[in-house]
Amino acid sequence: MPATTYAVFGMSCGHCKATLTKVIGELDGVSGVEVDLAGGHVTVTSAAEPDDALIAETVDEAGYELTGRA
Repeated sequence: MPATTYAVFGMSCGHCKATLTKVIGELDGVSGVEVDLAGGHVTVTSAAEPDDALIAETVDEAGYELTGRA
């Protein structure tokens, strides 16, 4: 399964990690989410190539800013 890493701005605590893990993990095709607070990265494991626009929208709706692939 491919893993894609995104740069996300605005994450700073365990609540941020839990929120992003939950909302991204609920997207169709996503099988895993790893949040690296210190590095400002979120790695998404999915069955197919992820929809970058959908992930960006989901991250933005949660109150963070996806700035691109890392």
